[in-house]
Amino acid sequence: MEIWINPACSKCRSAISLLDAEGADYTVRRYLEDVPSEDEIREVLDRLGLEPWDITRTQEAAAKELGLKEWARDAATRDRWITALAEHPKLIQRPIITAEDGTAVVARTEDAVRDALSR
Repeated sequence: MEIWINPACSKCRSAISLLDAEGADYTVRRYLEDVPSEDEIREVLDRLGLEPWDITRTQEAAAKELGLKEWARDAATRDRWITALAEHPKLIQRPIITAEDGTAVVARTEDAVRDALSR
């Protein structure tokens, strides 16, 4: 199990605390420092069953500078979104936990973290 975190994020710290409390075996990836490649983002999206715009933090300054809210959300623009996430990792929603069964969850709630632990 791996968890993508930003240590400054309270939701990430809460998820880590719950994983620790449950004795989970996991690896931390500080994705702002160890930036995921476009292929890694594609893999996580496949595991999540989501599209890149579903995990994009559109309120971030970089999102506003890029005009992401105006971008189409379709197959033709999918790669453009993925490139933006790779170039601006702060736009990636957090935390993301990749579960043992090959799936992943955006673990912003205690229930989502527990869901990942049960997989």
